[in-house]
Amino acid sequence: MNENYIAAKARWAAKMAGKAKPHVRSENRLPPGQRQVNNFPVLDLGVKPAVPLDQWRLEIRGHVENPVTLDWAQFMALPQFTDTSDFHCVTTWSQFDMPFSGVAFFTLADLVKPKPSATHVFFKSHDNYSTNNPIEACLDDDVMVAHSWNGQPLAAEHGGPARVILPKRYAWKGAKWVKEIIFLDRDLLGFWELRGYSNTADPWTEDRFS
Repeated sequence: MNENYIAAKARWAAKMAGKAKPHVRSENRLPPGQRQVNNFPVLDLGVKPAVPLDQWRLEIRGHVENPVTLDWAQFMALPQFTDTSDFHCVTTWSQFDMPFSGVAFFTLADLVKPKPSATHVFFKSHDNYSTNNPIEACLDDDVMVAHSWNGQPLAAEHGGPARVILPKRYAWKGAKWVKEIIFLDRDLLGFWELRGYSNTADPWTEDRFS
């Protein structure tokens, strides 16, 4: 079984037991080159797909032991997770203390069990968007597939019914309107990565472009 997955499982168990250590980050919450906002700006590819809940599916496949396709009821029946995190967009805005609820990525990984060969995760969306992350970035205790923000269902303009949240990366690494999660044995560049954006997207080093 993937060593990253095993290590993440231990971190998750510690967090759920209330023993996780806080993440180490700069004393300044605002990454370099960013400005703080409070209005959750909307950025997308110009398409806001309408996905009725009775037609919504999340397919999780690739280098996993137990590929699954979840409908909305099955997704909502998984353990639910709420986390408050900061949100950083590559277009230079950041919003603090964003309360998202959904299913922790670790819960999904626990369901499908990544194989030892899994090194990266590729996300595909209903608007034909895609993005990539190393598995280590996804197997963190604040990463989730979110269905709610601020106690309300996630609006379509913000990626509802469900989107990926990766607080430690610029927000383009968290796909809106997610429909597929594919565990890969290699890195596969996504929509913006193919167009010159950074492959790592670390806000704290202003890693915006390749």
